[in-house]
Formats: sequence, structure tokens, C-alpha cells
Amino acid sequence: MVERSVDDHIGRAILSPGIAERRPFVKRGRSLEVHLMRVVGHSLISTRKSLFVKQRRLMSELAQRDARAAHNRARPRQRVPADLEQSANRLAVIPSTATGSRARFDAWHDSARPVFAGRPPAPATIPGRPELSLFLFCSLVRCSVQGTSSFGQVRDERVEMATAATILHADLDAFYASVEQLLEPSLRGKPIAVGGGVVLAASYEAKAFGVYGGMSGQEARRLCPQLIFVGGHFSDYQRLGDAAIRVIGDFTPLVERISIDEAFADVAGCTHLFGTPAEIAAAIRGRVRTELGLAISVGVARTKHLAKIASQVAKPDGLVVVDPDAELGFLHELPVELMWGVGPVTRTRLDAIGVSTIGQLARLSERSLTRLLGPAAGEKLAALAWNRDPRQLTPHRRARSAGAQSALGRKPAIEQVIRPTLLHLADRVATRLRAKSRPGRTVTVRVRFADLKSVTRSMTLDAPVCTTVILASLAEKLVRATLADHPSEKTISLLAISVSHLEEHWDLALELPLGLADQALRPGSPIGMARWAADCAIDKVRDRFGWDAIGYGSAALEVVRSVPDDFRKLAEKDL
Repeated sequence: MVERSVDDHIGRAILSPGIAERRPFVKRGRSLEVHLMRVVGHSLISTRKSLFVKQRRLMSELAQRDARAAHNRARPRQRVPADLEQSANRLAVIPSTATGSRARFDAWHDSARPVFAGRPPAPATIPGRPELSLFLFCSLVRCSVQGTSSFGQVRDERVEMATAATILHADLDAFYASVEQLLEPSLRGKPIAVGGGVVLAASYEAKAFGVYGGMSGQEARRLCPQLIFVGGHFSDYQRLGDAAIRVIGDFTPLVERISIDEAFADVAGCTHLFGTPAEIAAAIRGRVRTELGLAISVGVARTKHLAKIASQVAKPDGLVVVDPDAELGFLHELPVELMWGVGPVTRTRLDAIGVSTIGQLARLSERSLTRLLGPAAGEKLAALAWNRDPRQLTPHRRARSAGAQSALGRKPAIEQVIRPTLLHLADRVATRLRAKSRPGRTVTVRVRFADLKSVTRSMTLDAPVCTTVILASLAEKLVRATLADHPSEKTISLLAISVSHLEEHWDLALELPLGLADQALRPGSPIGMARWAADCAIDKVRDRFGWDAIGYGSAALEVVRSVPDDFRKLAEKDL
């Protein structure tokens, strides 16, 4: 039947119209080949032969599969312990995008049945999704499906973490200060700080006196009278940071860069090339030291959270590998401030209830943490305290929002402080959005008062925005609403703007001049178009002559920048 359909196709579709009017070709062998040669030439014979070769190969594979299926049905099934079969059944990895009909699951389950009968493990493939092949006895991934009403309707799917320590977190030690000491050897061994009015970064020699990043320059000099302040070489920071990440990329393509000087890497797939994860980490440290002259600390663990903590423990210039069998003993003895997401405010709240170590945090109930820190932070810290971190590495991740902030010290909450600061922040954010053609619909501001209490307000727009003046006006409106809700607060210490819900493909939509109250805040209005044109002209001037060549008057003249914009750009993620 298969051969007849192939011949019919050749006779009806491939031959010329005059020949196709005859009866379908059902001849076999040499006579058909001779006839084809006479009509359409020699080229069609090779096409027909290739079709028959593929046809015979397919029929052979089908026959072999039927024979294996018959053998499996005739063979008595070996007894498998109940607990082993239950464990094997839980290894069924069904992604949320592949949980279709029950028939698809049954077909996959039948193909996996010989594994439970004592035969050697063989890869099982979900029909229709050949890329989802897996070994059922894989020791690295386990899946437990809870709350299933049927095989095809999965309500709650939880994938447990790998059982091997293959996640690396690499962090360059005191990166900015180390680069300055590398460029100027006379500074090695001396306490130095990058910055001036504010300490942007400090060397380990300066940290020994209590100096840290973000501290005022006056306080730093009081703690360390011999402290040496140096200016930043921002282009060298970027160059050396990129070079260190490239060294990690030489070992594995699964690299997630989270800042200019640190990154995660998954080396599970390259141990057969470069050795164990510990040997790979040691090789990375050796190459960074030899090729770049910088020290880098590496932590190796089973999860991203624990790998980052291990690299912090390894500092300075060390390597810590956390054995999966002893990870809770290692984790619970550490101070709670090493956890991801525990800042000064959270640490103060935990100190108030006598929690100073991760082990003490782990013994608290999730309900207690939720009441103390809120539902999101409480649930997150309760899981991380037991090293439950299912996050996977995401190489080449793009930022979902663009933001900027400015620390003000202690300034009065008046218009002369708020307006220039917001315009400067909006200029930085909007310039990034325009450069990538990714305007956003949601504008968020954050106001921090003198007592370090922060308040956040946001609004979502009908049209995406990336115009500087419009963004600054929207942010000022939100800040005024925040101050109106807190009339007792007269001093602010920080202002921040962020834009989220970014558009991927965007075209500016023109709007009719209807005289609406918010006409000036609409990007497609005549005023909005004029402001857009002005921003584009400013961008072209800055691209040619530099950022400081042109700017908005109030932002350029009235804002005192304690942190250089070039330094802030190092922390900006790609949109």
C-alpha cells in the first residue's frame, strides 16, 4: 500500500500533464524506470530511488518496534518492590506546556513500562515532543506532582533541585579597588577607597577599619585617617569585568551574569571535559589570577542561593565547595545577613526577635515570618533557610524594567530638591529606554524618609512612555501623592524612579488635539511629539560629544551628584 501511494504520487504529480492523464503508474522494477527516463529524464529516477530507500527503512523500523512490543507482552514481568515502583512513577517529568490529553500521557507511560520490568534503562520520549527525552532513572532531577485530578490535568507541579553540587557563583574580590591597585602598583597593600564625597568601593585594607561602600567620605576618613581616595577608571572596570566573565564562559555556555563582577555558572554538562566542579572552579580562579591579575572567590553548591553564600564565605580569594549531604549543617551556622534578600531593615526586625543565624530563622514558622516581614519576603526566606531554591540559570537574561535612584542624605521634602532630582533620574531612565526602543507603561517611584522607611507608588498608563519630561512629570505627581499621604514626614533621604511593562515592538501613535486635561502627558499629543523630538536631538548630541555635553537646565545645574553617572551605568542591565 505504501509503494502504490508513492507510485501514484509520481505518476500524477511529478510527470508532465500529458503523461499524467493516463492511468496511475503501478508498475514495478526496471520497466517503470525506463519509462520515466524516456519521459522526464534521469533526474527523477534518483528521486524515486530515495523515496523507496526511506520507505524500506521506515517499514523495517516499524517491524522491529512491533517485534519488541510482542516480546515485551509475552515476557513475564519481574516483581518490583512497591516503594521502588512508586518512586519510579514519580519520575515522570511532564512540563506544564506538555500536559495535554490523557492519551498522550498513556502513550508515554506505555513506552516507559519496560524500564520497570528490570530491563536496562532506555530513553523515553513524549509523543509529539521528541526534544523532551529523558532517562527515568536520572539521578539529578526528581519531580513530584501534587493535587492532580487526572493524568492530563496537573494543578500543582514541583520540581526538586539537583542532587549534585554543580552550580558555581564567582565573585571578584573588592573589584573596583582591586582594579585601582592593579593599575597603580604603589597602592597595593594600602587602604584605598574609590570615590570622594561617598565611598563607592573600598579595599580589604580599608574594610579592616570599618570602611564600606555607601559610607560618606567624612565618616570614612574619621575611621581610617590614612585612607587614600582615588578616582574611578570606569572603562577599565567594564573591560576587566567582561574578561573575567569570558573566562567562565570558556568552561560552560550556561553563564548568568548578575552584575559587572559576578556570575553564576552551571557546569553539570562539562565535567567530562574539565573535571569535577571543584576542579573547574580552581581552574577559573587560576586563569583569572594569571591572565587578569585579579582575585576571584568561587562557591560551589547545589542551588544558586547556597552557591552565592559559599562564595561570600570564601572571600577573600578562596574556594568553598558545599557537600550536598552537609549543606544544612553548613548553612544554619552562618549569620542571617548572608542570605539573599536580608538587608539592614530586615536584619533589624530579625534582631528584635532574637534571630541572628540562618538556623534560628529556619526554626521559625512561615506564619511568624509572614507576620513579621510580609507574605512575599516571609515565604521566600522560609524556603531559602532550608535551601529550597528551585531557580534555574537563565543565560542572556534581559532586564524587565529600567530604573535609577539618588541618595540625598537628609534633605527637606521641598520642590527645589524634588523636581531637579526627579528630572535627572527621569533623564537617565528615559535615555536607556529610547536607546533600546522599549518604552514602558508602568511608572513607579520610591521615597525613603529620614527614618529609612520607604514608600512606593506606581501608575499604569494607556500608552507607553520614554520621554524625559513626561516621565519626570508623572514621577513628580506620584511623589506629591506620597508626601500628601504622610504629612508628618518632612525629610527625605532617597528618591527612585523605575519603568516596567516594557514594550518589545513599539510605534508612536499620534493623538488628536482634543484639549484634554492630561494632554501634555500623552506621548502622541502635539506637545508629547515636540518633547520626543527634543529628546532625540539631545541623544544625538550626547552620542557624539558625551553625556555632559548637553542636558536639561535644572537637572544639569542644580543636582549635586555624589555618585558619578559612569559608575551607576556599570550596574545597569541590558534591556
